[in-house]
Amino acid sequence: MMVRVRLFAVLRERAGQDHIDLELDQGATVAAALEALGRASEIGELIARMPVLLAVNREYASPDDALSPDDELALIPPVSGGASEAVTDRIHARVSPDPLSLDALSRRVSRAGAGAIVTFEGQTRDVTFLDYEAYAPMAVERMRAILGDCVERHGLEAAAAEHRVGAVPLEESSVIVAVSAAHRSEAFAGAREAIDRIKAEAPIWKKEVTVAPGGTGERWVDGSVPIGERDAGPPT
Repeated sequence: MMVRVRLFAVLRERAGQDHIDLELDQGATVAAALEALGRASEIGELIARMPVLLAVNREYASPDDALSPDDELALIPPVSGGASEAVTDRIHARVSPDPLSLDALSRRVSRAGAGAIVTFEGQTRDVTFLDYEAYAPMAVERMRAILGDCVERHGLEAAAAEHRVGAVPLEESSVIVAVSAAHRSEAFAGAREAIDRIKAEAPIWKKEVTVAPGGTGERWVDGSVPIGERDAGPPT
């Protein structure tokens, strides 16, 4: 069977394309797909020294999960944390190329029962700009799942997060989080877990770009192995 694997960030750049087509045995597992990708001339050497995961239908997969030709596959390099939006009564998550507004996000989580609203804003520093790339549909789904966990675990009134993609200039926001709760202790704890887990789990990557008189320097920021849904939990 033929399957198509989407590539992102440094893997996409090394391959010179945004996907690789693999021919696998019918019913092949994730482990077999990863082994085949390791033999791919475009990226084999790179993934041999880089921890990667395979996402299947926008969920991190286990090595023994079976594949089918209609699955949506994505090879996820270490994360360094398209305009999609998903909103419920208590949860909001969005990935967008547009500038972010912390004030607007704070208003989104305001509730009559909220005695505290805690916000977080991550900004570009030290470089000319950060260039973010995301597997946007999966990133939004992961962010929503994380925020839902935070609402239940910390008794939050509401939780919201937005992440920017594309070029984010110096001192502009790349990620914002806002949560509301009856009391400040729950709000602080919920906001901390939300941003920590978004950085660890959402398939989002960043490249540092420095423009100087001598030329332009670029570097993909080293990340960590993404935490799969089976392993997700509050930070320790």
